[in-house]
Parts: sequence; structure tokens; C-alpha cells
Amino acid sequence: MNTTRFTVTLLAAAITLTLVACGDKEGKKVATQVAAKVGSEEISVHQINQVLSRTNTGGANAEQVQAMSREVLEKLIDQQLAVEQATENKLHRSPDVVSQIEAARRDILARAYIQQVSAGIAKPTVEDAKKYYAEHPQLFSERRIFNVQEIVTPNVAGVANTLKGLVAAGKSAEDIAAALKAQNIQFNGGSATRAAEQIPLDVLPKIHALKDGQATVIEAPQAITMVRVVSSQQAAVPEASALPRIEQFLTNQRAGEAVATNLKQLRSNTKISYMGEFDKGTAPATAAAAAPAEPVLAPAVEDKTKSVIDKGVSGLK
Repeated sequence: MNTTRFTVTLLAAAITLTLVACGDKEGKKVATQVAAKVGSEEISVHQINQVLSRTNTGGANAEQVQAMSREVLEKLIDQQLAVEQATENKLHRSPDVVSQIEAARRDILARAYIQQVSAGIAKPTVEDAKKYYAEHPQLFSERRIFNVQEIVTPNVAGVANTLKGLVAAGKSAEDIAAALKAQNIQFNGGSATRAAEQIPLDVLPKIHALKDGQATVIEAPQAITMVRVVSSQQAAVPEASALPRIEQFLTNQRAGEAVATNLKQLRSNTKISYMGEFDKGTAPATAAAAAPAEPVLAPAVEDKTKSVIDKGVSGLK
């Protein structure tokens, strides 16, 4: 186990627990077994278990879990000592600390509400997972790993037709780059190896349809990309291996949709006013146009946290 990573995770979880405790200080303590006393303050087994629940203990045996519990307890003791000193020095009254505690409280409450909404969704069945497997052969039964060449240009007038004409004429990537340069069209290019699940789901069918040596042009709002499949290899994923991850993916997908629908409804029922520079009426009209062109096969920044959901079941081998 990576001790440094565990310690960082532990400290983060412990800080969260302290913030929760700050909010409930005047409420009743949960009746539970006491693991240690630091001065007059108690540290409970419940607190230790809460930290462990946020830590990956899947591969640990009973002896290792017990050792981890002791390490958690020692960290909680150190934390309590620091909390007492911070309180004695009146740090809990400083504007910066107060704002951080409030931000943490808001985050905890928002996550609790989202978890409540997510908990109410219907869980996917094995039949749901099998249906998804059958409907997405590019990700599973016909999965391929592609070696591709990409040339990316801004989506400006005439460029798409130029690229399509060059591809139809069977021009190589080098010839296409030279033609664009001759017309003073800005572009970026490169080569990459991408598995099917690393390609956006709406683009994957177009890439999957290409044979080795073939190319296509893909248009997006900000960029136009020429993609040539230099070579590819079959890497199918058996149904039995895929089903558990598909079920988890469908669970995440349904939870995301439920939360999005719920928040949309809350927005429609609440008056929201943007002020000052955030007033939508004063937002720069050219903000979208100024965005740099990126390859359609490269994950967008906002997609990185949901690659499993939007690009199939990531990491299947």
C-alpha cells in the first residue's frame, strides 16, 4: 500500500470529519465505543470507521485493517491536539477559517443531497447491461485499438470542404498539411494510439467504420479534424468481463441524469440573478469564438471527470 497516499487520504477525510463535528458540536454525540480520550475530548470507534470507509481497504486482511485503524486513531489524536491549539489561539474566529468552514459545510450538505437523489434511482438489471453490451459492439465485441494521424484546424468557412476534398483525393497526411500551409490555414497535427473507449462516444462509430489506411473529416463547433487510421488491432472484451462495469456505468449514468433533472427543476423554480461582470447580458459575445481548436479525439477538459460515463466503460482490457 502507498503509505503517503493513504496518509493524505486519511488527513483529508479526518479534516472533513472535524468540520462535520464543528457543525454538530451542540447536538448529541452518537452513542458509540470510545477509542481514546484526548484531554476531555473523546475519539470514537465510529469516527475511525468513518475515515476507513473513505479509504480503499478492499485488498486488506483483518490484521491489516486493524493496523490501519490504529494509524487512523493516531492521526485523529494529532488532529484533535491541533484543533485544541487552534481553538485556544482563536483561529476558529479568523475570517479565512470561518469562510473555509462555511465552504466545507456547503459542500458536505450539497453532496449529501445529491447522494439522497441518487439513492432513489432504479438500479440497472443484468438485462440492461447485456443490452448495452449488444448495442455498443465498438466498445466490446468489436473493440479495436487505433493508431491514428490527426490534423486539426479551426472551424472557419471553407476549411471543411478543403479537407474533405483532400481526403477524397486520397492525399496523405503530409500532403494535406502542405496544402493547408500553402493556403495559410492554421493547423496542428500529430499521431496517437487510442483504444475505442478513449474516443468520444458520438465520434466512435465514424472511426470504427474506417479500415486501415482510410480517413474521414469530423466537424465540431470549434474545430475540424482529419483522422486517418494508420493501423488498428482487434481487442474484444468478453461479455462476462464487461457486465459488472457496465452495470456500474449505467448506475452512474442514471444517477447523473437524475441529479441533472432535479437541479434543472430547482433552477426553474428559483429566481437567480447574475450581478456585475457575471450578468449574462454583459458576457463577452466572442468568448466561444476565442476558444482554441482541439482534436475531436482528445477528451475535453470537462470530460475528464466523467470519461467512464461519456466514453463507454473505460479501462476494460
